[in-house]
Amino acid sequence: MKRYLSYALASMAFALPAQAQTVSAGTYTVEGTNLDGSAYGGTATITLTSETTCVIEWKTGETTSEGICMLHEDAFAAGYVLGDAVGLVVYKVKDGGVLDGTWTITGKDGAGTEKLTLQP
Repeated sequence: MKRYLSYALASMAFALPAQAQTVSAGTYTVEGTNLDGSAYGGTATITLTSETTCVIEWKTGETTSEGICMLHEDAFAAGYVLGDAVGLVVYKVKDGGVLDGTWTITGKDGAGTEKLTLQP
């Protein structure tokens, strides 16, 4: 009996589909740290352009930047332009509409952090 139960449980584990991570279109609350460690906040709006690609616009303080983004498994990456510089942010997709990321920008040392939380 144990052998049959183990076999049945193992078969069910393979039969259940893996839950794919997703990123939702909408407005997100931004909480981040700059390269110097100072905090910033604002909003980011994600507009889906396909199942794996999107456009993103950040508004933090008086600054607005735009970019393109892409989802691959639980990684979500965005390239963006800020003034004359090009930046890159890589987020880990977490449960509950949260994106937890690290970013950098050309010509600067270090990395900042950023967390996006989907607004209701």
